[in-house]
Amino acid sequence: MSDTMQNSQPKTLTRQRSEPKWSTDLVAVGAAVVCVVVMWLCLAVWSGVDLTVTLGEETREIQGVAVVMGAAVAGLLGVGTLRLLERIMLRALQIWTVIAIAVTLVSALGPLSATSAAATGVLLAMHAIVAVVLIVSMHRIRRR
Repeated sequence: MSDTMQNSQPKTLTRQRSEPKWSTDLVAVGAAVVCVVVMWLCLAVWSGVDLTVTLGEETREIQGVAVVMGAAVAGLLGVGTLRLLERIMLRALQIWTVIAIAVTLVSALGPLSATSAAATGVLLAMHAIVAVVLIVSMHRIRRR
C-alpha cells in the first residue's frame, strides 16, 4: 500500500491555549505607556493645561517622568497580578478585570485633588487610557 493510503484517516486538530509570553504582555504595557505619553503631550504640554495637584499643603506638578513611571509601574503590577491569578485559579481573567476596574476607580481619586477642572479632566483621562489599553490588551492576548 502506498503511504497516502495508510495515513488517510482524518486528523483532528485540537487547539490548546498556551500561556501568553511575557514579551506579549510587556508590549501591552508599552502600548499603555505610549498612549498616556501621547495624551499627556497633546492635552497638557501642547494645549497648555497645567497639571498640578495638591498633596496636603504641598503642590506638585505632574511631569513626563511621573507619567511614564506611573503607567509603567501600574501596568507591570497589573500584568504580574494577572499572571499570579492565572497560576492559582480558574477564571483569572474575569477576576483580574474586576480588580483592574476597582483599582482604576480608586486611583481616580488622586486626580480629584488637581488645582483646576482642566487638570482634573486630563488626569482622569490619563488614568482611564492606561486602564482601557491594559484591560483590552489582556483580554485580546488571552482570547486568541
